[in-house]
Amino acid sequence: MDAERLVEALERGEHVFRALLAGVPKEVAARRPGPEDWSLLEIACHLLDEEREDFRARLERTLRDPEEPWPAIDPGGWVEARSYGSRDLASVTAELADERRASVAWLRGLVDPDWERVHRHPSLGPLRAGDLLASWVAHDALHLRQIARRLHQEVTRTAEPFSPAYAGPWT
Repeated sequence: MDAERLVEALERGEHVFRALLAGVPKEVAARRPGPEDWSLLEIACHLLDEEREDFRARLERTLRDPEEPWPAIDPGGWVEARSYGSRDLASVTAELADERRASVAWLRGLVDPDWERVHRHPSLGPLRAGDLLASWVAHDALHLRQIARRLHQEVTRTAEPFSPAYAGPWT
C-alpha cells in the first residue's frame, strides 16, 4: 500500500470539497432531489461527522489497540438527530477543512504505523488499519460523485426549459 499517496488524496479532498461547495446558495444547499436523497448541506455535515467520529477515530483506535471497541456511529440517523438541515454550508465546509487538516497532520505524524493491525468488527468482520485508510479515501470519492450529481441536477433544474444534454449523458 502506498499510504503517502492515500494521505495526499485526503489532503486534496479538503481543497476539492471546499471548491465544490463554495458559494452555493442556501436554497440550493438545502434542496433534496428526492425524499430519500441528501442535500449538499447534509452531505457536507455527514463528511464532517465522519471525519471526526468515524475514520480518524476508528483508525486511531485500531492502530493503538485493535481490541478496543469502536465508538458507535449512526450516519443515517444523524441527519435528523443533529439537525443537519439547519446548519450553514459555509461554516460546515470550513469545519470540515479544519478537521481534514488535523487528520492529515495526524496521519503524517504517525511513526511506522502497522497497517496490518486488525480490528474485528461485529458485522463486517476483520478490518485492517490499511483497509480503513483506503476506505476513508474511497468514502471521499463516493461523496464527490454524489456532490457532482447534485450539482448536475441543479444545472438541469436551473437551465429549464433548456437542456444540458449536449454535455453528455450522466452515467
